[in-house]
Amino acid sequence: MDKEKIVQQFPTVNLLIDEPLKHYTFTKTGGPADVLAFPETEEEAEELVLYCRNQDIPWLVLGNASNLIVRDGGIRGVVIMLLAMNQIKVTDNVVEVQAGARLIDTSYAALDASLSGLEFACGIPGSVGGAVFMNAGAYDGEIKDVFTSCDVLMPDGSVETLSNQDMAFSYRHSAIQVQHGIILNARFTLKEGQYHFIKERMDELTYLRESKQPLEYPSCGSVFKRPPGHFTGQLIQQAGLQGLQWGGAQISNKHAGFIINVDGATATDYVELIAHIQKVIKEKFDVNLQTEVRIIGEEVNATLIDKSNRT
Repeated sequence: MDKEKIVQQFPTVNLLIDEPLKHYTFTKTGGPADVLAFPETEEEAEELVLYCRNQDIPWLVLGNASNLIVRDGGIRGVVIMLLAMNQIKVTDNVVEVQAGARLIDTSYAALDASLSGLEFACGIPGSVGGAVFMNAGAYDGEIKDVFTSCDVLMPDGSVETLSNQDMAFSYRHSAIQVQHGIILNARFTLKEGQYHFIKERMDELTYLRESKQPLEYPSCGSVFKRPPGHFTGQLIQQAGLQGLQWGGAQISNKHAGFIINVDGATATDYVELIAHIQKVIKEKFDVNLQTEVRIIGEEVNATLIDKSNRT
């Protein structure tokens, strides 16, 4: 792949070559992207994907890299981040949002319009596109509860509008995860409410989040999906793993469902610690922990990393 040629092909798009993704991931880990692209319009995103498809160049969309681990070897091809596509529009009781907008900002735009339904999302740090992709949720609310439709750039270059039913939402899953399209925007249908009560609920959820989650450290949010009949954090505590440090990554003492970067962690630290947790929980409780965080990219071609500070 000729990186310079791609840059020349898209002179109006912000493109970075060999850009370390640790500058963008919420864990502050991750190797370089061959080319990192920041399209500002849906048309630019479409042109990038079509170019990659025609040139047989691999491409990937990252949302805002909040619930994500990029391995230390980085990602080959073109990585597309939609952060500049962040417009939010409210019409009556419908909120239409570009995929790069933050879900938190979207929930506050709904608040400003006295619309209820997105209160649960006021503390979820991901982008709207990423939230729809994984059917994000918190505090008994999920994207599927308010989602109406979205426009998706499909791998063949076509744009399709998918309804709630088309998305086949389930726990932390949507049809896009199988179809491998790019969510360009989304529409949410909310209910009219009273500003005071909506704000009160959002303040309550913000307090709960800040008091229980280790927001003072880099992390990828909730690492594991909740296994049926169990609570992940409780299982990790009962296994005696809370506080375990693996390289620079540590199981948070504040919330055992979080792995935090306490000392220059690498993605390898994260991936190995996740595997260790899964192994121990399986051995002790015969429970299979599945990751909620996405782990992508290539392993680093390097010598073994010293893990002598596992504590």
